Amino acid sequence: MINEALANGKRILAEGAQGSLLDIDFGTYPYVTSSNTLVAGACTGLGVAPRHIGEVYGIFKAYCTRVGSGPFPTELLDSLGEEIRKAGHEFGSTTGRPRRCGWIDLPTLKYSIMLNGVTQLNMMKADVLDNFDEIKVCINYKLPSGELTGMVPHQFIEGELSPNYVTLPGWQIDTNKITDFDDLPEAFTSYIQFLEQQLDVPITIVSVGPDRVSTLRR
Repeated sequence: MINEALANGKRILAEGAQGSLLDIDFGTYPYVTSSNTLVAGACTGLGVAPRHIGEVYGIFKAYCTRVGSGPFPTELLDSLGEEIRKAGHEFGSTTGRPRRCGWIDLPTLKYSIMLNGVTQLNMMKADVLDNFDEIKVCINYKLPSGELTGMVPHQFIEGELSPNYVTLPGWQIDTNKITDFDDLPEAFTSYIQFLEQQLDVPITIVSVGPDRVSTLRR
């Protein structure tokens, strides 16, 4: 049915359910799931050829979370992590298990962009950072032997990584009621611009709340 629709010029939207670092082949093994979570999994899962893949939307949070065990260089184990967890309601939907929270990690995001061929980025839950006076962004990792700019899975898992941060000013404005991208505070748009410069992929959608009107398009 799907291939017939494609042959008739229809557009198909496929949505993944888990993050790239949980991929069985390219994730942070052994802390992975049992299947392929990358865009390539859409081809094997749906039975369509790779040539049919068009736009690839990379969905990410304005901060990082992880469920269960596994490497997490930017994890916040202090009150800041707890503040993000509470503001973002980062608890398991069925078990209520607290998710691990931390600052955004650009090396892992770049790795995911590379693996999936991401053409556009959508940033979710940006309003969770509304009350922070400063926001940190991990731009690379430091190893005992020097600096590592890229995310290499085996080194990521072996540990000994310490995040190298850039600190940006927070916007400290309630963005939850904003419905137009042009009305976002300057510090917010500066945060987006910094991420775009680092990632070399446009951020075309920003979410500042759970309601449909809080999904802002550029």
